[in-house]
Amino acid sequence: MKTRNFSIIAHIDHGKSTLADRLLQATNAVSEREARDQLLDSMDLERERGITIKASAVTVHHTVGGERYQLNFIDTPGHVDFNYEVSRALSACEGALLVVDSTQGVQAQTVANAYLAITNDVELIPVVNKIDLPAADPDRVAMEIEQVLGLPAEDCIYVSAKTGRGIPELLEAICTRLPEPRPAKTTKLRALIFDSIYDDYRGVIVYFRVFDGSIKTGDRVRMMGTGRTYTVTELGRYTPRPQKVDRLGHAEVGTMVASIRNLSDVRVGDTITLEADPAAEPLPGYEEPRQMVFCDFYPSTGDVEGGRKADFESLREAIEKLHLNDASFTFQTQHSEALGFGFRCGFLGLLHMDIVQERIEREGGVEVVQTAPTVSYLVDLHDGTTVEIHNPADLPDATKIAAIREPIVRVEIICPTESIGDLMALCEGRRGIFKSQKFVSDGRQMLEYELPLAEIIYDFYDKLKSMTRGYGTMDYELLEYRAADLAKVSILVNGSPVEALSLIAHRSNAELRSRAILARLKKQIDRHQFEIPLQAAIGSRIIARETIKAVRKNVLAKCYGGDVSRKRKLLEKQKEGKKRMKMVGSVNIPQEAFLAVLEQSE
Repeated sequence: MKTRNFSIIAHIDHGKSTLADRLLQATNAVSEREARDQLLDSMDLERERGITIKASAVTVHHTVGGERYQLNFIDTPGHVDFNYEVSRALSACEGALLVVDSTQGVQAQTVANAYLAITNDVELIPVVNKIDLPAADPDRVAMEIEQVLGLPAEDCIYVSAKTGRGIPELLEAICTRLPEPRPAKTTKLRALIFDSIYDDYRGVIVYFRVFDGSIKTGDRVRMMGTGRTYTVTELGRYTPRPQKVDRLGHAEVGTMVASIRNLSDVRVGDTITLEADPAAEPLPGYEEPRQMVFCDFYPSTGDVEGGRKADFESLREAIEKLHLNDASFTFQTQHSEALGFGFRCGFLGLLHMDIVQERIEREGGVEVVQTAPTVSYLVDLHDGTTVEIHNPADLPDATKIAAIREPIVRVEIICPTESIGDLMALCEGRRGIFKSQKFVSDGRQMLEYELPLAEIIYDFYDKLKSMTRGYGTMDYELLEYRAADLAKVSILVNGSPVEALSLIAHRSNAELRSRAILARLKKQIDRHQFEIPLQAAIGSRIIARETIKAVRKNVLAKCYGGDVSRKRKLLEKQKEGKKRMKMVGSVNIPQEAFLAVLEQSE
């Protein structure tokens, strides 16, 4: 029996999961009665949003020309946030199906996924999907694939995953055009972990592909990245029903249960080897998942202290439970003067953050207050050391700082030609550096810019979509941390700094952002009996100011006439009282004011 290992990669909503469903039916892995839409998407959230969040691997069998093939295919996430998972899934394969929607054509993540596959030396079969739709133009899309990606248009296979048209031809191409697994380089076990999930009863279930040697039930194995050892209690594969096996050999894909209690003990990209007879070196490409976006989660509390504490404990339980199923999400306890106890959380990207928040609220039954997202910065100090900070309040004293480096990303935008001018202006306004402009097809072009990540995590994608009437798509990848003219902006209320509202901004737009924050703060803080100055400062220099006027009592109301000196005396007395009150009075900032600023900071 011959083996073919392949992934299915595509831009979001190009029909990847539907195509996986149809391949399962065409190979008789599932019957008509068992078939349902998005069969491999196990989460309700995946099914509702129509996206794949977790990778899944299935083993099926198919016969072509009298030869029987074992097909191991991996349905991968499509979004840029899960780029590392996709790269590891591609490392476990020799081939990939690049699915492109025949009505939308090549999109930004199509290009990114294709380049990722080419980097991993994976053979690509371009698949033009949704040819049953009235707006479909598969020939134009095939030419786009040739122009942008360099894959011959005649190699494209036209399919309709919805109706099943073209699926037999696709299965034949998978068997005949994709390469065989590479020969084993050593007899010692080396298996690549490309995903893992947590099961309440069995612990962590590890998805892996064997490159060298073999693994069997009862073996004592070691994770080469973490150095931890476990005894294999169960091996299996999905067909797509779970099926136990005693042994998995060269080029096979399967799952392992080994009484692993914490998902953080298993790292995607790590290599499994035997404890008694370990391999000399691990498989290449392993790296730690890197959090790119950070924000604070606080419980949405009532006024009762007991209720606040109960809400915090509920949020802690929900976050810890989710962390069991998603090791790439990190958290640590955080305290804010305004919002009480909460958690500082790290995410792979904005979609990852959105999904985590929704899952915490839905699965944990708690309401979450989320602050505006921030990015991580590297701070070079004068003593030669470098520290990484995720919160402006953690920034060292300005006298110790030699340079602040911010993350720079390469952004690829595919958009209609008529939107090019507006998008260029948007990128230039966000400190973008123009790199290239490429022709994709009639009416569509691809822009490449280098942008600070901090400038695109708030509303950049929303503005992109509105400028292109929904037709623009973007993809980004981290390039480097680059020194910039950044500074910590402190917000002062009545002369006292409020750390919860401080931010790191580029000096060129620090004043603009500060004025917007102060304007929102002015609307939220109640007037007191004395004048309250709201200020934004970089170091000792004030760069913006708003003033909340005092609530003034009319002390002259009882004076119906008489000498002007008596009126003046009353006004002077009131003025002295206001000055004394300002010196000893404190300003109460309501929680709503913090939320209004933190949730909308730009």
